[in-house]
Amino acid sequence: MAGYGVPHDDIALVVKCSPPTLRKCFRHELDTATVEANARVAQTLYQQATTPGNIAATIFWLKARAGWREKHAVEVAGPGGAPLPAPVAPLVVIRRFIDPRGNDVEPQLLEGEAE
Repeated sequence: MAGYGVPHDDIALVVKCSPPTLRKCFRHELDTATVEANARVAQTLYQQATTPGNIAATIFWLKARAGWREKHAVEVAGPGGAPLPAPVAPLVVIRRFIDPRGNDVEPQLLEGEAE
């Protein structure tokens, strides 16, 4: 029960002893239960990750244990791959909202400095 995360007070109720007696008589079991449960789950995950067809388990194992990461890169370029010119201050942004009911909405004009 300790391996599943059941509190010591609840385990003591089930085995019909006080919590201090439980901790005194079963100290080793209480200390190692979580480690043993984690080891069994890790063994199951490893078996699933190394069995063809369980791609999700394989990906999870590689990310969690092998340090694999997904990398997202966004590149912005001008025409022909040239660098974009630096923005000229003041930067003007017009944000338009479209009302799904078809009513006209006044655009908002935002002004500020380019960073």
